[in-house]
Amino acid sequence: MQQQFSLADCDVMGFDLDHTLCRYHLPQSARLIYDSFAQYLVTEKGYDKDLLILAPDNLDFCCKGLVLDIEEGNFLKLAEDGTVLRASHGTKTLTSEEILETYGRREWKHFNTVSGMVSRSAKYYLYDNYFDLPGALLCARVVDTLDQHDGQRKYDFWKDMVAAIQHNYKISAFKEDCGMYFPEVKNHPDKYLQRCPESVKKWLKQLKSAGKILLLITSSHSDYCRLLCEHILGNDFEEYFDVVITNALKPGFFSHTPNQRPFRTLENDEEQEALLSLDKPGWYSQGNAIQLYELLKKMTGKLDPKVVYFGDSMHSDIFPARHYSNWETVFILEELLGDKVLVPAEAEAEPLEKKGKYEEDQPKAPYFVSKQWGSFFVDRLPALESAEETLVHTWSCRCISTYSTIAIPSLEAIADLPLDYRFTRFSSNSSATAGYYPSPPRALLPNEESVTMK
Repeated sequence: MQQQFSLADCDVMGFDLDHTLCRYHLPQSARLIYDSFAQYLVTEKGYDKDLLILAPDNLDFCCKGLVLDIEEGNFLKLAEDGTVLRASHGTKTLTSEEILETYGRREWKHFNTVSGMVSRSAKYYLYDNYFDLPGALLCARVVDTLDQHDGQRKYDFWKDMVAAIQHNYKISAFKEDCGMYFPEVKNHPDKYLQRCPESVKKWLKQLKSAGKILLLITSSHSDYCRLLCEHILGNDFEEYFDVVITNALKPGFFSHTPNQRPFRTLENDEEQEALLSLDKPGWYSQGNAIQLYELLKKMTGKLDPKVVYFGDSMHSDIFPARHYSNWETVFILEELLGDKVLVPAEAEAEPLEKKGKYEEDQPKAPYFVSKQWGSFFVDRLPALESAEETLVHTWSCRCISTYSTIAIPSLEAIADLPLDYRFTRFSSNSSATAGYYPSPPRALLPNEESVTMK
């Protein structure tokens, strides 16, 4: 495979919506998601009212890439070979001694299924996107309260957590103003959503005028998608895309056959009967990558049009688009922003009245740099006091270089580049750092350990 990757060589550009085209104000959206789930557990399922109280630094617990061992109530950060690097029981950090005693230096028992990415088991849950992540903190606090009250050893709160997620995010919730999440985003979109930068809008138009086919493929339902797109792109947002697919139910969109997951048309945001084939561009619901690809062949007049897909979830976007559809994949990784100097001097110098309404309650560090869990990319192996320290890559880091063509902090980071800019692929020299643009995370560069690991 060639070493370089260029958007100019692609015929089709597919985009995920949430946290890819539509960036959120993370501290605010995290708090809202936490509150939405907690409210349900307390009012509908009788959980401890203390769950509703959240201290500002509690959200530090949220770190992408954590795995919840549901029965044990433990959260784990895994190395690329499946050993446990850090762990907590509920919110309480386990010491190196406790980790070695519980898990040893061997592959975690479910690592085989987790790393296969394909099956989700009832035994664990992988937190890999910002919609789920505040739920990790809530589950950890649920474990704390259950331990306090009745010293449980095996936990069965997960079904209630699933019900809380369903209640807030189900398809009808937007229309019915069900739960806390949708009503709040509808009423205060600016508090939660970042408008799409002009540079990105211009770039989308440039892609289109260069003859590229643009797709929007989101698991959000059509009504929420419309709210987001009108807010971030404007009322003419449909002009940016040739095909819009909502309620795509990823990763199944990529792995399912046309029989299992047919496309449906929409009328007034209600899904209509299943289509036997996808014959023309437009707005559809559900569906599958196989029939979409047939349409793309027709639209491009090519036998094997080249598709690149941009997304922020390894599990729902990047892995399945690469594994099942063999598309090029661009991983949107906000964690790359955590590497920069956190508070630029000029931002500090701005007079207060110029600052945005929500800036004063922004934490200084980005929301996704967790003190409790450390770097998303590397960590030390747990060791007893006297042992040598060994730095290893995390499993999350390994997935990025295995399944992404390149990784970028945001679409904005590449919007001003010429269309034929040649990126270095991750696979170009099997390097763990090759595909990061504009630069690899500092934690992965030699001689930076002392800076990043403290």
